[in-house]
Amino acid sequence: MSRYRRARVEGGTFFFTLVLTDRSDDLLVREIDRFRRSYADARARRPFETVAICVLPDHLHAIWTLPPGDGDFATRWSVIKAGFSRDLAPAGLRSPGQVAKRDKGIWQRRHWEHVIRDDADLARHVDYIHYNPVKHGCVSAVRDWPHSSFHHYVARGLLPSDWGGDLVTIEGAFGE
Repeated sequence: MSRYRRARVEGGTFFFTLVLTDRSDDLLVREIDRFRRSYADARARRPFETVAICVLPDHLHAIWTLPPGDGDFATRWSVIKAGFSRDLAPAGLRSPGQVAKRDKGIWQRRHWEHVIRDDADLARHVDYIHYNPVKHGCVSAVRDWPHSSFHHYVARGLLPSDWGGDLVTIEGAFGE
């Protein structure tokens, strides 16, 4: 069995990518209220700060800062994924192992994380998250995607509402 190495940075800030098994599905936006409930439940049970987030039809990106002395993001994502999947029908094709583990086959098993190193790294990842709906052709302007923390950044005066209008690329390596 493979042993995956996860970054253990207590109180760290992390960039995440989580993906549905079926990349052609729009389940995350169709069931956005279910996702929001699951996310809020996980935050209530095991607090963390959401720095930025964007939920797309088949995947999501988020940046979290964990509380001091706590480096366990994996349990939080497990709670979110399980809560979201509860009461949904299983995916059509599941392996015997998925059936045995009661895995509905909705989410890809693993997620991608990156430890945010400094302010410049954080800024690049926040920009990447907010521009992602345009990159994937969901909208032509960042402001038009409703499932993004971009709107909170605009409301707090951190970004103009027309931000990203002339961006072509955002430099950096990101987890997609």
